[in-house]
Amino acid sequence: MGRGASASVSAAEPEAPWPIRILHLHSSFSLGGKEARAVRLMNLMEDRAHHTILSAMPEALGAREAIDPGVTVDFPKDAPPLHGKPSLARYRELADYMTRFELVLSYNWGAMDGVMARRVHVSRLWHSMPELIHHEDGFNEDESVRRNWKRNLFRRVALRTAQSVVVPSTLLQRIATDEWKAGGRTHLIRNGIDVAAYAKGASLPIPGFERRDGEVVIGTVAGLRKVKDLPRLVRAVATLPPNVRLVIVGEGPERTAIAAEAAARGMADRLVMPGFMAEPARWIGHFDLLALSSLSEQAPIAVIEAMAAGLPVVSPAVGDVAAMVAGANSPYVAADEAAFRAALLRMTEDAALRAEVGAANRRVAAERFDESRMVGAYEKLYARALEGYGPFSGGWVGFD
Repeated sequence: MGRGASASVSAAEPEAPWPIRILHLHSSFSLGGKEARAVRLMNLMEDRAHHTILSAMPEALGAREAIDPGVTVDFPKDAPPLHGKPSLARYRELADYMTRFELVLSYNWGAMDGVMARRVHVSRLWHSMPELIHHEDGFNEDESVRRNWKRNLFRRVALRTAQSVVVPSTLLQRIATDEWKAGGRTHLIRNGIDVAAYAKGASLPIPGFERRDGEVVIGTVAGLRKVKDLPRLVRAVATLPPNVRLVIVGEGPERTAIAAEAAARGMADRLVMPGFMAEPARWIGHFDLLALSSLSEQAPIAVIEAMAAGLPVVSPAVGDVAAMVAGANSPYVAADEAAFRAALLRMTEDAALRAEVGAANRRVAAERFDESRMVGAYEKLYARALEGYGPFSGGWVGFD
């Protein structure tokens, strides 16, 4: 499809003006894995792009704090709502709004109305409609085991005119290909981080946390949503010796429920919830291990961050976690609740084991999950959607 005036620029004409205008359609912009990745890519684009962000949850904008000050980004109040009752009129407004941009990037189910709006009106606006790339990172608790058939049908129809569907895990790759019929438009791009930055250790304190002599710190980094099932983690830690503390970094609607579970289990004094924190490389080293308790995951960035910091990971067997961690860590990706609690106990009891598994994870992180691979793949994908438009013709940051 075209991109308005930019579609008519030929090789003989001057390069189109920039920065590139990119519209981001987010299910939520509270800081989680997908938001952290999106923000990292935005920061690497620097002044080459002007970003506009719409959130289906307009008040959930915690990730904006992680955007570099030099990046131009808008959170408009007068844009068409991304969430609401489906209607042709609302879809028309969304589609017309998209024509102001050179590229549209959508994220997860909560942004699917935007994808459908483009699908419905792309023929009417073919001369000015930008390409759309959809990013799918996983599901909430209501689809953690089986997808909702109505939503799957909606996705299948809406995604027909998406230029690409990007997923971070092999499980999602299969779902997008088989269930949503995205076929060859599905691209597996594994999450990546600046691995070297995590080798420097902790240099930033965690608010409300001060390490006590002889204690072991279990940490997790997550949006506080039901699908993360963090009360489950609280219950598991409550069964461990009193020298074990739990730090949950993140913000979200389940904060009160998590605190209530800790109080009910008599471990409120062993739980620290500092809220959102940027720059995880500067504080994740305060943890002795990372624990997940999610009902559903795909390829969690928090796992990669922990591996890069030399930490072991204890997790349910969800998504690609077992394939992500080092072989030495695999026995601590648990198949059931009993194994999960046993893995937490084993790790908290043995400092030498934590060091051994953590070192193996650090090596795997450096080999597989450095962000240069991820960024290079996104550069190529976005540049193809823009057909070399403006500053993107030469890439963003020079990664091969």
